[in-house]
Amino acid sequence: MTTDRSFCLRAGDFLLPAEDIDMTRWPVVACDQYTSQPEYWEKVTEWVGDAPSALRLILPECWLPRSAELVPGVHRAMREYLDMGVFSRKVSGLILIRRAIPAGDRWGVLVCVDLEQYDYAADSRSPIRPTEGTIAARIPPRLAVRKDAPLELSHILLLADDPGKTMIEPLAALCDTLPLLYDTELMQGGGRLTGWAVEDPALVEAFLNAGRELARLSGGLHFAVGDGNHSLATARAHWYALREGLSAEERMRHPARYAMVELNNLHDPALLFEPIHRVIFDTPASRVREWLAPCEPVLDLEHPDLVLVHPAGELPLMIQKPLHELPVGTVQQLLDRHRDATIDYIHGEQALRDIVSEQNAVGILLTAIRKESLFPAVRLNGPLPRKAFSMGEAPEKRYYLEARKII
Repeated sequence: MTTDRSFCLRAGDFLLPAEDIDMTRWPVVACDQYTSQPEYWEKVTEWVGDAPSALRLILPECWLPRSAELVPGVHRAMREYLDMGVFSRKVSGLILIRRAIPAGDRWGVLVCVDLEQYDYAADSRSPIRPTEGTIAARIPPRLAVRKDAPLELSHILLLADDPGKTMIEPLAALCDTLPLLYDTELMQGGGRLTGWAVEDPALVEAFLNAGRELARLSGGLHFAVGDGNHSLATARAHWYALREGLSAEERMRHPARYAMVELNNLHDPALLFEPIHRVIFDTPASRVREWLAPCEPVLDLEHPDLVLVHPAGELPLMIQKPLHELPVGTVQQLLDRHRDATIDYIHGEQALRDIVSEQNAVGILLTAIRKESLFPAVRLNGPLPRKAFSMGEAPEKRYYLEARKII
């Protein structure tokens, strides 16, 4: 790792599975996807079979109710994989990543962030900040997975507001000259993932220097968490508990002080912002309609603020009395008044329609925010309402592939 402590990004030591591992079965999608579609994870489990897989090293959130039963197995698998030499390859530096998705090739760089320079509080002024509100109650079950784990895997996507394309793109232009680490199709329609090692000190330092210059011009918001904020918040909570028993010197060099993330450029043409829809279970559509009283039905409107979807039909709505500058903010505030309701957050319009049809639920379709407005909004007003947007749809989320020691 670089010894510069003044900047929030660091190079890291990243572990990769051995070359003889079946890479079509190793990477799996972010654990917070398909939470209302357990059949997705059942298919993943069936496809993986007995093969070594990152599936053994994570806890899909649809299985969180079984966490007390499953978490010890996750920790055991981590230790076994380390002891058996499953992680026989290591990269010291950065990893350049290309993800082929329907929108095109999305480029990223695997790097580490200093958790001392990240704060998820609503009034945070730290160099790294969340883009959505953080729900403290969601941290403890995730903390159970990280606590006592020898490894971290990460689906966190960090965003750089880099219109000049000074950080990631210069490395992408050199990909043909870099050592290839993996090139694999991803399961369940996830596209293709390719990674290259960036270990040349000059290239690593050029990347970090570009980040420092970007940070200098950022108005205090160096980078924003685009996806996986609750996972990063969990890493922070784990570190702040752990550091209490460490000396000042140990705090500086302990691996758990840092978290592995993939940095993406907000201005990457293949990075699309998609809406995150809401689905309400065990509640009649008429009651949900009452909850949305500030919204009025509209006819023949091409772009309504939201659409209420239920088994008997659909109702386009416009917000007449906004509670927030964003439609999703108004909707979330209205739903938050009914905390006894069972609500899930769904990526993809068709996924929502399937759930409404199959589970007799009620859905709320929302529209996407403009990604260019993200950094100014966070800088001015703090985090957006939770689940305000998604960076791509569920199959386009980051897949777990690399790992990193945190003990």
